[in-house]
Amino acid sequence: MSLFIEIFLIGVGLSMDAFAVSICKGLSMKMIKKRDVFIIALFFGGFQALMPFIGWFLGKGFESYITSIDHWIAFILLGIIGGKMLIDGIKAEDDEETGEFKLDLKELFLLAIATSIDALAVGITFAFLDYPIVECMSIIGCTTFIISFIGVYIGKIFGSKYEHKAEIAGGIILIVIGLKILLEHLGLF
Repeated sequence: MSLFIEIFLIGVGLSMDAFAVSICKGLSMKMIKKRDVFIIALFFGGFQALMPFIGWFLGKGFESYITSIDHWIAFILLGIIGGKMLIDGIKAEDDEETGEFKLDLKELFLLAIATSIDALAVGITFAFLDYPIVECMSIIGCTTFIISFIGVYIGKIFGSKYEHKAEIAGGIILIVIGLKILLEHLGLF
């Protein structure tokens, strides 16, 4: 298998959490703004590219420190954001509020970090295997960008049909993804 195909498949695997979260963001959009979709995809793609780069430089000496807490960080961030989304969905359903979607860059920043922590560990592995880091981060970042872009549109299709219930479902999905990451790293799933 060529290095490009190997890195592309790694990129697809790494982008699945970002894809799920992108769907959740699309669920909460009443109207798609291409600018917002681009920013969401850029955050996820950018962080998926940046984290292997950071991991590359951290190297073997810090690997045990990072992998020992990465799952807790992802679990806490996704749990907080998913919980907020769940509460907002329930509150909006009760109020029948029809506000416009606003892109929260702080929340998006935290989501991008939470979904790309595993890419940090992959970057450490790339350093051990002496993979070309610029090529790796470019392929992973572009792959995640495209998959996240598509994810927002998929979420929008379902969100427009189910409105507030979709936002509640999105919050639950984020919490479940965080729990899955935690349980996998603890060896319970």
